[in-house]
Amino acid sequence: MSRGKKTVERVTQLMNKPEHIRNIGIVAHIDHGKTTMSDNLLAGAGIISEDLAGKACWMDSDEEEQARGITIDASNVSMVHEYGGKEFLINMIDTPGHVDFGGDVTRAMRAVDGAVVLVDAVEGTMPQTETVLRQALKERVKPVLFINKVDRLINELQVDEMEMQIRLGKVIDKVNKLIKGMNEEMYNNGWKLDAALGTVAFGSALYNWAISVPYMKKSGISFKDVYDHCKAGEMKALAKKSPLCEVILDMVVTFLPNPLEAQKRRVSVIWHGDMNSPEGKGMYNCDPNSPSCLMVTDISFDPHAGEVATGRLFGGKLKRGDEVYVMHTAKKVNRLQQVGIFMGPTRVEVPELYAGNIAAVTGLKDAVVGSTVSSLMDMTPFESLEHYSEPVVTVAVEAKNMKDLPKLVEVLRQVAKEDPTLRVNINEETGEHLIAGMGELHLEIITGRIKRDKNVEIVTSEPIVVYRETIVNKLDTAVEGKSPNRHNRFYFILEPMPDHVVELIKDHEISMNQEQLERRDAMVKAGFGKDEAKNVKDIYGTNMLLDMTKGIQYLNETMELIIEGIHEALDGGPLADEPVQNLLMKLVDVKLHEDAIHRGPAQVIPAVRSAIKAGLLLGNDSLLEPMQKLHITVPQDYMGGATAQIQSRRGQVFDMTSEGDTITVVGKAPVAELFGFAGDVRSATEGRAMWNQEFAGFELVPAGMVKEVVMEIRKRKGLKEEMPKASDYLA
Repeated sequence: MSRGKKTVERVTQLMNKPEHIRNIGIVAHIDHGKTTMSDNLLAGAGIISEDLAGKACWMDSDEEEQARGITIDASNVSMVHEYGGKEFLINMIDTPGHVDFGGDVTRAMRAVDGAVVLVDAVEGTMPQTETVLRQALKERVKPVLFINKVDRLINELQVDEMEMQIRLGKVIDKVNKLIKGMNEEMYNNGWKLDAALGTVAFGSALYNWAISVPYMKKSGISFKDVYDHCKAGEMKALAKKSPLCEVILDMVVTFLPNPLEAQKRRVSVIWHGDMNSPEGKGMYNCDPNSPSCLMVTDISFDPHAGEVATGRLFGGKLKRGDEVYVMHTAKKVNRLQQVGIFMGPTRVEVPELYAGNIAAVTGLKDAVVGSTVSSLMDMTPFESLEHYSEPVVTVAVEAKNMKDLPKLVEVLRQVAKEDPTLRVNINEETGEHLIAGMGELHLEIITGRIKRDKNVEIVTSEPIVVYRETIVNKLDTAVEGKSPNRHNRFYFILEPMPDHVVELIKDHEISMNQEQLERRDAMVKAGFGKDEAKNVKDIYGTNMLLDMTKGIQYLNETMELIIEGIHEALDGGPLADEPVQNLLMKLVDVKLHEDAIHRGPAQVIPAVRSAIKAGLLLGNDSLLEPMQKLHITVPQDYMGGATAQIQSRRGQVFDMTSEGDTITVVGKAPVAELFGFAGDVRSATEGRAMWNQEFAGFELVPAGMVKEVVMEIRKRKGLKEEMPKASDYLA
């Protein structure tokens, strides 16, 4: 029997034993060694040959990933590890480290229960380390730590044995500080990382060795032995005595939870349904005999089988031919065609999959990433996935040949389904299609794949920055919107949403999914009056509508149309047709025609839309631009070049820290000014700079620049090339 076939057989035998399953994610900052480590774990489990480990980058199956040497897509693999005389099924997801692909990390964290966090021993914790840890803790995913590239400390930095241990201790302290800052309760309840306990391992993924305190006791190898082997360059001998695969997977099996333990802690955080319902109890107990409950975390396309949905099965079981429903879609039955698991780039079919596993299924035509799939027709969906960054850069895409236009539209819909961090705007009338992504690299990869994998020749524009609109001042008097027939009038007061409330909405502390009483209490606590707090009619992005009217006849049956008109106005503000955010709208009075036929959609929606757009302009509507936080590490002599790069791009430097002869400059700059930054910072520092970027939210465009930016956007969008006025919207 071939090695691969034998592995599949062992995997399928363990699937229905949740106490023997570990679902783990490998997470880290870019270039800290995730994929190299994943390779070595697979080699140890007998899935790939040991000679290829670290070179194969087996989890980077896409040719773009191989060419660039970075992970772009999260990849799943199942393997078997023997520990203490028992076999354990390890379902592992290798995730990207580049900030542009952070959405994959968010989605992977929903599917797993534990995370192996990698940190480079030389670089220490970096911005993306912090982000991935935050994503893990938010999903109640338990971390263990692997400090990688320890050989570089010894051989490149020439530290002695004592200094090595001090430096490693500092890395552990820093990661613990991050965990404590993000969730003190978990930190105090056993999630603090402790090398003596065994929740930290040290090693080199490239040379396939690792060490932990429990393994030292088991193997008799000491830190001194590790130091001596590295000094002497005897990496292969060290890998034989203390193989990375065994040390890491022993740590995973011992300290990371199985689905039975994890789901008791996680389900109430990611699912807000009735815990006493059959599906609630089933997920809490990871019961294969309860209704099936699957959360889709990834969608990919297989040229032979079509759409493949990957996700975590929290309850019940799945087999070929099962009829399931996708929540929040027309309640059509989706029939499962194949049920399987991923072994890296290949998908292996299995007869049946049980709760607690990561499934790969075909036949879910209606599912998108984030969908809840169940054998029940009406199940409370899982909490939606929250991404830490927002799409901030856009490119316009056109088909090179007109005959490819229908195919391009189809491909763009597929791409949007595969990657929910993209925003795709298809305009079938003009033939212009916009793709908004996390950054230049993200869009470069996506457009490259459209050409290569989907065989559509396309022409792309230069990258364009995504802006937002917001109100700056509160209106003193209500703005009136009249319906075209003049029989209906709507009066709104608009004002900026307080910053702390915006944060509460983003963190789901205030949302329309809450019970009314819970939401009211949260709003009163945030500073709203009782009347305001109980009359929230809609939250759309970070905008909110309050109904402050009293006893108006027919208002209830008109409210849905009012909300629709508001959404239309907020999707494209009056200044530059960009999305509106951070707006608080109060409906203070309404006059409605008594005959329903005179207050239909054609009357209400335009009246509300024009009132909101006019109100924004009266309240000094302005533009918000996306910002990036920059961390640049350079030798001291080149610090001036690095800071000049930030300052010359309308940026600010707000921190500098030095370690040894290097300085880390921390600043922020607008995305609009950062095109070509990579090349410029390289030349300014003679290629000595290492830098990272992360999304830092939206900030107001400087007042003196607003008009120029608005006119540029209006020109690009084919809008009238003049600044809009409130009177344009008030009939």
